[in-house]
Amino acid sequence: MNFNDLKINDDIKSAVGKMGFEKLTPIQKKAIPEALAGKDIIGQAQTGSGKTFAFAIPILNKIFTPDKSPQAIILCPTRELCIQVAEEFKKLSWDMDKVKILAVYGGQAIGRQIRVLNKGVHVVVGTPGRVIDHIERGTLDLIGVETVVLDEADEMLDMGFRDDIELILRHTPKQRQTLLFSATMRDEIKKITKLYQNNPKFIKISDSRKTIPKIKQFSFKSDDRDKIDDLCKIIEYYDFNLWLIFCNTRRRVDFVYRNLKRNGFKVDSIHGDMTQKVRDKVMNKFRNGNISILVASDIAARGIDVTEIDVVVNYDIPQNPEDYIHRIGRTARAGESGYAFNIVAPYESHDLVKIRKKFNLNIKSKKVPSRDEIERIKNKEVLDDVRVLIENNDLENYVNVITSSKMDATEIAAALLKMIREK
Repeated sequence: MNFNDLKINDDIKSAVGKMGFEKLTPIQKKAIPEALAGKDIIGQAQTGSGKTFAFAIPILNKIFTPDKSPQAIILCPTRELCIQVAEEFKKLSWDMDKVKILAVYGGQAIGRQIRVLNKGVHVVVGTPGRVIDHIERGTLDLIGVETVVLDEADEMLDMGFRDDIELILRHTPKQRQTLLFSATMRDEIKKITKLYQNNPKFIKISDSRKTIPKIKQFSFKSDDRDKIDDLCKIIEYYDFNLWLIFCNTRRRVDFVYRNLKRNGFKVDSIHGDMTQKVRDKVMNKFRNGNISILVASDIAARGIDVTEIDVVVNYDIPQNPEDYIHRIGRTARAGESGYAFNIVAPYESHDLVKIRKKFNLNIKSKKVPSRDEIERIKNKEVLDDVRVLIENNDLENYVNVITSSKMDATEIAAALLKMIREK
């Protein structure tokens, strides 16, 4: 099914085309027609499944631009995801006339958000805390909202936002469309759906497992005290451009970041205790390629959508198997392939076995590269570059310099290789 087959505004179709999308993902194929028909939806789908389009397209399709009060509100667990969702809305509404989208979240000056809200906004994307702040200040009136979206509902509940969600829902009209998306479907989420949705259509997509074969997964045995040295060896040996490294705690994020920095890698970190300004700055460096390695916690990584990530490394194995799928799903985006490396201490072996069995994953064992192997591969990389130079360049003048010198050509080559490798 193509986007052109949908009964939606031509301006939305045009924007989707400019973004380079043609075929719908499974969640989009099932959810968009139901949402366009005005039905409530429970969508169970993993990160990276294309679910933002599944609710953004139906919302934008029914926006009435002369009415400048909020007509839809999307709740997200983190600032990063909030920003990402708002950006998707803006891209989809490129060709629509005067559609206003606003992201509201903590860590950003509230005065600016109030000024934009006062001018008129059609779609609000926000974190629960900041949305409630605006409601209590009287700067956000949800009485005209037709659609509410709970995005990454399981994460919002894990972060303790249930009371906030319910408070926000009570400020919206009873006659509304409610769309809920979650990677997991726990009892607490089912309670929310029974209380706040009207005969919802349940859509379950296991498309994350279809993308998993595109992710080559490996495990490396390591003692906990050796993990950082082994991580450095792995990074040196494997030739990847962008690395995303996950740790289970903020302290581990800081530890890994400091040690990689000390070893000369282009690295930065992101975790929940950082200010929004710092997190935005780090993410921009990662997206722009100014750093090649990002060390992150699970919560801070929500909303990271960088299509070029080559490899995800689990420095710590997650105890929740679902978190493993969320993490490795950051690579192999947009149909590309990717890698997932797991550095496994003895006490984590059982957790990885649980993950492997639950999702029937093919995780192959590999040895951490030795220093000799790293030296060989680094030398080979230089010699490969030299071979390309020989094949594609006129080196006559340089050959004359070497032959006219009184030094042995082999020793000159060896000395130059040493200079390159040790600079």
